[in-house]
Amino acid sequence: MSANRELPRRISARPDVFGGKLIVRDLRISVELVLSLLAQGVAVEDLLDDYPELEREDILACTAYAHAVIAGDTLATVSDRVEVLGRLTQSPPRSKTGSFAKMGDPG
Repeated sequence: MSANRELPRRISARPDVFGGKLIVRDLRISVELVLSLLAQGVAVEDLLDDYPELEREDILACTAYAHAVIAGDTLATVSDRVEVLGRLTQSPPRSKTGSFAKMGDPG
């Protein structure tokens, strides 16, 4: 299944879980927690080890959602960005500059 169709399944909100905060795949893991850990420098591989129920695509969905909030994008744009990020993470390692330059800034 493509990332475009998976994103709405990966991030949701339920009033009975964490007071309606956004959560990952109906797990008791909030998008806020994932983003906070990444911001603190926790590596994606460490997140996956510490939270075995998480998948790499879940983390990509969280970062794509954060970007969308900042950029004011629509869910469709977020889904497209998750697909691009997924392809980038499957590529051979590159410098950080190369990864960001490849995605580019449309503005």
